[in-house]
Amino acid sequence: MKKWFNKIEDKNDKTMPLTMRNYVLMLVGAAVIVLGFVLMSGGGEATPEEFHYEIFSWRRITLAPILVVAGFAFEIYAVLKRF
Repeated sequence: MKKWFNKIEDKNDKTMPLTMRNYVLMLVGAAVIVLGFVLMSGGGEATPEEFHYEIFSWRRITLAPILVVAGFAFEIYAVLKRF
């Protein structure tokens, strides 16, 4: 895989501000953000008369927001890192 990266990108290319590695890291960050939103979803009921405390689970309240914020922080790193 490293050979493939070296073949495609030129570190001294002044016309391209982002390299292929930046784009791959940005895709990883986007996947982490999407995973966080998927973990945050659900918990709704078909009728408004029913209420379940499943909406206040650790996964939705703690884990998912941490993943979303970490994904956005990783996106910033992926854009600013110069390879």
